[in-house]
Amino acid sequence: MRRSTVMCVLMMTLVLTACGGTARGDDPREQALAIRAAYLAADSYAAKLDVTADYGQRVYTYSVDVTVAGGESVLAVTAPAELAGITARLVDGESQLEYDGAVLETGPLSADGLTPLGAVPALLECVRSGFIDNCGVERLGERDTIRVLCRDPERTAGQGREITLWFDVADHTLIQGEVAVDGHRVVLCEFQEFVMN
Repeated sequence: MRRSTVMCVLMMTLVLTACGGTARGDDPREQALAIRAAYLAADSYAAKLDVTADYGQRVYTYSVDVTVAGGESVLAVTAPAELAGITARLVDGESQLEYDGAVLETGPLSADGLTPLGAVPALLECVRSGFIDNCGVERLGERDTIRVLCRDPERTAGQGREITLWFDVADHTLIQGEVAVDGHRVVLCEFQEFVMN
């Protein structure tokens, strides 16, 4: 009897894992909706991250500190050293750069006007209101994550802008986000710290 119970438990674990659930039986879609509710309830966010912007012929990497509160996003470049101190303020889709003699490439990465500076607010907006195409449990480095793919429901998968987000399974903090346009990743955001208030 004990052997059949152990086999039954093992089979249930395999079935749940194959269906995208975790061994605890948590449904990734339910977790994604719980994450959305938490991010909708938050008043502000603060993060430290590395942003990689791929323009095809050129690839740029920046380290950035971000604060989002009251409809305003403030992004301050911390690396590389020659760009440190450049600050961007984004309010209602308008951006303003503050710098002292340095120029940060902010041209569009896609035809829809996405820029490296607009990527983090785009990720956060996607968490709060993007169409969730699919989600699942995925290992990212040493962490178990909930992976959420958001895209335009009117378009075929792989066309237009798609945003993939990875959240820590335990505390739902944002670990990584990427933006792909027509199947090509144009922005990768790797979060070192992320705090919601």
